[in-house]
Amino acid sequence: MTAPRTAFVLGGGGILGATQIGMLRALLERDLRPDLVLGTSIGAVNGAFLAADPTLAGLTRLSGVWADLAGGAPALAGREPAAARGRRLTRPRTSASDGETAADVRRERRGRSRRPGRRVPMHLYPPGRFLRMLRHHLPVEEFGELAVPFQCVAASVERSVAHWFSAGPIAPAVLASCAVPGIFPPIQVGDEHFLDGGLVHSIPVGRAVALGAERIFVLHVGRVEQPLEVPRWPWEVAQVTFEIARRHRYVEEMASLPDDVEVHALPSGADDAPTVSFLHANERYVSRRVEAAYDAAGRYLDRR
Repeated sequence: MTAPRTAFVLGGGGILGATQIGMLRALLERDLRPDLVLGTSIGAVNGAFLAADPTLAGLTRLSGVWADLAGGAPALAGREPAAARGRRLTRPRTSASDGETAADVRRERRGRSRRPGRRVPMHLYPPGRFLRMLRHHLPVEEFGELAVPFQCVAASVERSVAHWFSAGPIAPAVLASCAVPGIFPPIQVGDEHFLDGGLVHSIPVGRAVALGAERIFVLHVGRVEQPLEVPRWPWEVAQVTFEIARRHRYVEEMASLPDDVEVHALPSGADDAPTVSFLHANERYVSRRVEAAYDAAGRYLDRR
């Protein structure tokens, strides 16, 4: 009997994506490897590295990237250096290309206020550093060079649909999948602009089923384990609303799985899963998430 076609599905969640490192370690140590990898947002980052080298050695490389991210390296976290933060905010290029074009210049001008001397920021971080980090650390450049088939999703602004990247350069596609509104600008790839994949497919289990997966390991970041509470403050309304929009498709797809598809939603081992997760970028927090997920996922896999 042949082994079932196995998919690893990695959801979004900012710095909480460190949870997936622990889950991956538990899976790979038990010789569980994917035939297909799907990723959303930070899950697209982790998924791309996994698909490039689905071994413990490859995971060690990815863990090194996360160690730098947890340490607050500006090139990884998307922060401006201290000197640059003191300067006037400008609207950086929105294209996934490193080269500046005339269109880039026009977009920058349109992003400025008409009031003389004032410029309007549309997002917190410029995407260039994150893009360069991906290009520097990923061992391959094109989807076709990956050891395992990989797809990542982003939300098309112009078409208002989920767009799945599965060919061409990896880094711009992953960046597009990570373009959280307000954090990064819309990312241009080709003739379209894209926002974070979590807007349309936060944990794409249904995509794995559609592509023929018979066994699915779901690597979420812990949010779906925590029930939502009725908002009590004005700022909580937007957070809860966005979280409902982010969760509902996953909940519906899990409830309508075919009988012949085996699904394992790995436990995160965490007792919290904040919706504003980028605030927790420190080494101790990341390490705790990794180890908690490793222990919880390991116990789950040993019992199945």
